[in-house]
Amino acid sequence: MKSVPGPHAAGAAEGVSNLIVATAHALPEQKQALARARAFAEPFLTNETLDSGQNTLAHADHVSDILLGIGGSEAMRAANYLVHACEHLARPQETIARAFGEEYAALAVETNRLIHVQRQARGAASSAQLVDDPAVQTENVRKMLLAFSRDLRVVLLRLASRLETLRYCAATKTPMLPSLARESLHVFAPLANRLGIWQIKWEMEDLAFRFLEPDTYREVARLLDEKRAERELSMEQLRGGLEAELRQRSIGATVQGRPKHIYSIVRKMRGKSLGFDRVFDIRALRVIVPTVKDCYAALSWVHERFRPIVEEFDDYIAKPKANGYQSLHTVVRDDAGRPIEIQIRTQAMHEHAEHGVAAHWAYKEAGQKGYAGVSASSDYDAKIAVLRQLLAWERDLAGGQQGKGLFEDRIYVLTPDAAVVELPQGATPVDFAYAVHTSIGHRCRGARLDGVMVPLNTPLQNGQTVEITVAKEGGPSRDWLNAGLGYLTSHRAKAKVRAWFNAQIAHENVARGREAVEKMLQREGRTAMKLDDLAAQLGFKTSDDLFEAVGKDEYSLRNIETLLRPPEPVLEPDDYLLLKKSRGAGTTPKGGVLVVGLDSLLTQLAKCCKPAPPDDIRGFVTRGKGVSIHRADCNNFREMAARSAERVIEVEWGVPKKEAGEVYPVDVTVEASDRQGLLRDISDVFAREKTNVVGVQTLSVKGTAWMTFTVEVADSGRLQKVLSIVAAVPGVRSARRR
Repeated sequence: MKSVPGPHAAGAAEGVSNLIVATAHALPEQKQALARARAFAEPFLTNETLDSGQNTLAHADHVSDILLGIGGSEAMRAANYLVHACEHLARPQETIARAFGEEYAALAVETNRLIHVQRQARGAASSAQLVDDPAVQTENVRKMLLAFSRDLRVVLLRLASRLETLRYCAATKTPMLPSLARESLHVFAPLANRLGIWQIKWEMEDLAFRFLEPDTYREVARLLDEKRAERELSMEQLRGGLEAELRQRSIGATVQGRPKHIYSIVRKMRGKSLGFDRVFDIRALRVIVPTVKDCYAALSWVHERFRPIVEEFDDYIAKPKANGYQSLHTVVRDDAGRPIEIQIRTQAMHEHAEHGVAAHWAYKEAGQKGYAGVSASSDYDAKIAVLRQLLAWERDLAGGQQGKGLFEDRIYVLTPDAAVVELPQGATPVDFAYAVHTSIGHRCRGARLDGVMVPLNTPLQNGQTVEITVAKEGGPSRDWLNAGLGYLTSHRAKAKVRAWFNAQIAHENVARGREAVEKMLQREGRTAMKLDDLAAQLGFKTSDDLFEAVGKDEYSLRNIETLLRPPEPVLEPDDYLLLKKSRGAGTTPKGGVLVVGLDSLLTQLAKCCKPAPPDDIRGFVTRGKGVSIHRADCNNFREMAARSAERVIEVEWGVPKKEAGEVYPVDVTVEASDRQGLLRDISDVFAREKTNVVGVQTLSVKGTAWMTFTVEVADSGRLQKVLSIVAAVPGVRSARRR
């Protein structure tokens, strides 16, 4: 057995599910990549405009500046231009790959694809949907999550682009579609929050809210502006005094005023039913200190200096938020009794709060020292951390809904190389294996969850890393289809297991049917017949279809025999009446057959049963060929007699003249274990017994030899003695007349 590291090692055959795609690789640094990318895109974008009305090239320039502000590398800023160029290229993947490399092409094309998916989702959404419609939010969150699984930079590019669109519409007073504003407020901004990129989160919330509720926005903005000068003067005095007093206590603090975010104020007013004057963070300061120890020292002094509001204290250092955010939050009252919110954090915490997960994209450039206080031992570790933050966001959404959670019916787990796989709730490692690749599912023999071996029917949980152990060959277990054992939840995986077993049964039926048909053809002396031609004549598409039907006992071999032995032609009614009129004394016509009651009537020996004296025989009147002579036990004769009993006549063998030396052809079938020299030994028996062989056909099937000899005999009774000698030849199982 071997361990499967993920879909990439397993191969891409079967067009693996679109969730399992190449993971993010660092964009290779190229000389003047940003300038080259802009020059590449400029001819396409100069005269183009976006849906917002903004010039596309100007939009890309501003997005590049936003990326720079949150620590985006030159390579990622270059990819931003290539995203927009994709719209104008017939084969964007190939064209960009030739000019900049596969990594740039993959990022640009994937980001462009996400743009189209989100545009379609907005177009399909009804304008009457509520701002917080969970169905719309769920689907958008899901698309964002799955896009993020493909490349960790896709969403960062989308966040920066959406922020620039909001800025442009606000600056130019261009109306924005409500669906676009809702998506910005309820999908993009929470994503920025979950990833810890607060500076984008706050600005995006305020701008989106400005378009969705312009009257409320203007009213709160007016209230903020009314006493701005007075408030800013008092806050500056408080800021300076607090910073000086902390430094006197040997705490090297930098104290800043914190921006006032209108959407945050409105949410607090509505959520807590507060008036504007009672919202604490209208007056807010941020204290940045060197170490965690200094954070708690500063907090202690602030609580000594001012009167704290105990219920408003939060320690996000001891218990960070799901997105990694750390800080101390407290609300105190100044000497005049007015509330002031104070945040205390280290410089590293501050940088992470501002840039959040964006730091992960820059750590390689900064080396192992990391970026903005965040280090990562590998690209894999960074990606796992980010994806788990997103999965935690999904759980938050689910937990915040009444009744059925938004994601209650599905989970997201990770492959060892950090690709996301979407599965139904309750899915097991076997479900996961089939989602990766059908072959991996069939050969699944073991599983590890976060590095720990578990039974294959263990239910998976959100965010777990799943590693599958497979056998080199083999198939699924029938136990997997037993619902009581809990191995499979996914309908897709169950269908694949059933298909595998059905294919095995079909294979066995085909093998069984093939053997039966080939034996029948051997008996009929038609081994040279092409099997596909035979199947076509019988109405089957392929010979395997015929074999399967025969193997399942759904198609009788008699139908094939009927095709190979066409019914004997019969006389027209008038011809038959003429035969009746010619009745007279018995004679011995050609062939040595005495036809009772008919005069000089033409006879012929039937080829299907090849009668010979002293066989019990019957006659059947044919069309234009006289009377066909059959053995009494011939199946063909019995069927014809059942259909047309009036055409059966009595016949018997005449007494041939001894000097005539008349002989009759008879078919003999021999079944034996195949071996070298078998045909020679049997032929020697016929030669010793002075039995002339005029034809022979042989077929070997799985070690068994089938032989048909056509021999000439004067008396079939003599033939039985010869066959008993043939049956004694080593390896011969049976020798009989056909």
